[in-house]
Amino acid sequence: MRKSITAAFFAAMAATSTVALPATTTTTFAVTAIVGASCTLGTVTTLGFGTYDPLTATDNDATTSIAVTCTLLTSYNIGLNAGTTTGGTVAQRKMQGVTPANTLNYNLYSNAGRTTIWGNTIGTNTVAATGSGTAQNHTVYGRIANGTAANADTYSDTITVTVTY
Repeated sequence: MRKSITAAFFAAMAATSTVALPATTTTTFAVTAIVGASCTLGTVTTLGFGTYDPLTATDNDATTSIAVTCTLLTSYNIGLNAGTTTGGTVAQRKMQGVTPANTLNYNLYSNAGRTTIWGNTIGTNTVAATGSGTAQNHTVYGRIANGTAANADTYSDTITVTVTY
């Protein structure tokens, strides 16, 4: 009889009780981001020609490097202006002496052969590149051409680097 009471008990319980089953619900949400084109310039060291002797028949060459960091696959152009010395142009830059009337002609180039003048007109004389997401170095090749006349003095100029992207 004990078995029939136990069986009857469980049968009655099953008929009157409800079993709680877990319930779930779901939804979704969007994840978005915008990565804008961006470029930064690193520090550019001085392009120092050292001592130039106008009586020698050799060019005085020097280089410096421009570090540009742009977001991945961002197209950019690097331009160099004519400098701050009065009378200087992209085609013929000038350094000014400590004595303001003294100038010394020089130029900046985008290639090691120093045949392509580096200027600031996009599509004409700037350097074009594509960002890699890390710093990319671009060499500036400078030259004081042999036989360039100059008075004894200390000369300098300031070039502005512009990155357009």
